[in-house]
Amino acid sequence: MAFIDEAKFFVKAGDGGNGCVSFRREKFVPKGGPDGGDGGDGGDVIIEASKRLSSLIDFRYRSHFMAERGVNGQGKKMHGRNGADHVVKVPAGSLIKDAETGEIIADLVEDGQKVLVAKGGRGGRGNTHFASSTNRAPRVAGRGKPGDEHWLRIELKILADVGLVGLPNAGKSTLLSKLSAAHPKIAAYPFTTLEPHLGVMRFGHHPPYIIADIPGLIEGAHEGAGLGHKFLKHIERTRVLLHILDGSKPIDEVIADQQIIEQELGRFDETLLNRRKVIVLNKMDLLEDIKQSEKLAVIFADKNISVLAISALTGSGIDALKQYLAAILEQRIDE
Repeated sequence: MAFIDEAKFFVKAGDGGNGCVSFRREKFVPKGGPDGGDGGDGGDVIIEASKRLSSLIDFRYRSHFMAERGVNGQGKKMHGRNGADHVVKVPAGSLIKDAETGEIIADLVEDGQKVLVAKGGRGGRGNTHFASSTNRAPRVAGRGKPGDEHWLRIELKILADVGLVGLPNAGKSTLLSKLSAAHPKIAAYPFTTLEPHLGVMRFGHHPPYIIADIPGLIEGAHEGAGLGHKFLKHIERTRVLLHILDGSKPIDEVIADQQIIEQELGRFDETLLNRRKVIVLNKMDLLEDIKQSEKLAVIFADKNISVLAISALTGSGIDALKQYLAAILEQRIDE
C-alpha cells in the first residue's frame, strides 16, 4: 500500500433546518396564535488529530465529508434537532490548508487537537418570532442558512524525534532496523527506501523515541531529482538529524557526500541547517584504514559536528549511538 502524505478533500457543514409556520389548534381555544418551532442548527465539520493514525490512506477512498443538516421545526413550538457534527480524524502532524488560496488553517501537532473547518448553518426561526401587535397571525418563517463548504488540502509532516538523512545506499534502512524494531526493505542497491519509515528506539530506562527514515537524497533533490525531495518535509519537525555517510569511501568522497546533504537540506529549508546534527560514519566493517574515522572526526570537529563510527550490518557502535541520542534528546549534552 502506497504511503499517502498529501490529499485534497471537500467539507460541507450541515444546513440549518427551516422554521415552521403553524397555528395553535385546540378545542375551546379560538385564535390560538402562531406556534411554529425553530429549525435546528446544522452540524459542524471538525478535524481532529490522532496519534493512532500514521498515513492519509483513508483520503484515497473518501474525499467528501459532510455533517448532518438540522431538522425542520414543527408545530406546538417544537424546535428541530440540531444536526450531528462530523469529526474527521487525521494523523498528528497534519497541516490543513485552504485548497484555493493556500492559506494555512491549522497545524495539528498534538494528539486530540481539533479545528473547526466548516460551521453549520443556523436554523430558521418559526413563525412565533414574527408575531407583532399588527400581525398576530404571521404566515412566514425563516429558512435555514446553508452550512459552510470548501475544498481543503492536507499535508502530513511526520512527528519524529530523530531523522535519518543520507545519500542512497548509505545504510539508513539497515541502521533503522538496528535502532528500532522496524523492518524496512534492505537491499544492495540504491533507492530501496521508496517512502518514509518510522521506528521506535528503546534504550534502557529512557523513554521511547521516534525515528524517521526518508528516501536517499541526491544532488538536485530540492528541485525534484530522485525521491528524497518529496519526503524532505517529514524531517522538518525532528529534533536531531543523523547524517548517514558511507565511511568506507575515501575521505574526500565522504566529505563531498556530506556537502551534498547540507546543500540539499539548506536549499529545501534553511532552518534545517541549524538543527542539531550528528554525523554517523557507517560501514566501518569495510574500512581497511582503521584511523580514517579518527581523521574524519578531526575534520568535522572544526565545523563543530559530532561524529560516531558504526557498522549497521554487524551492530558495532549501535549501543553507543543509542546512548548518545538518548543523551541529546534529554538535553544532557550541551548543544
